[in-house]
Amino acid sequence: MFFREHPGAAMNLHQHSFEHVEGYLHHRPPYLLVDRIISMSESEIVTEKKVVGDEFFLTGHFPGAPIFPGAMLQEFTTQSAGILIAAKYNPMESFDTQDPFHNEFALGVLVRVHRSRFRGFARPGDHLTAKVTLHERIGQLFDFSATVSSQSSTIMSNGFQLTNIPSAILSAALRD
Repeated sequence: MFFREHPGAAMNLHQHSFEHVEGYLHHRPPYLLVDRIISMSESEIVTEKKVVGDEFFLTGHFPGAPIFPGAMLQEFTTQSAGILIAAKYNPMESFDTQDPFHNEFALGVLVRVHRSRFRGFARPGDHLTAKVTLHERIGQLFDFSATVSSQSSTIMSNGFQLTNIPSAILSAALRD
């Protein structure tokens, strides 16, 4: 598989490197799912999450037999892709995830999910690995595929698209 980049709208891109995952994402616990970045290139990121068992969504999914929800596996892959965008394809020279009003753009907003397949379960104690591949970038639209593995078995695969939008669109909702 190869990565295609279409120029789209002319925009300078900036690369950023942070010591912690929180430097790349606005997400914070308990919703932050990426524990660690294993590797990252221009077109691929590999991340990790340990399912501890006290995650807020496991309490009711399912009582007595907790299973990591499929929607949260999807979120794990999109958060991983968001890190790749923030690190390698960031339209902002100055980027600060501590201040929601600092950034001109909201990076990695989910606009499409396709080809999702679930082939197994993740339970407390499992280590999840997300491998996310960027296939194409057209302007501020990014096309990804991903797999999530647990104990060396693929338990989920999906395709999705993320885009960067002006932060004013999101912050307007916060101020209303």
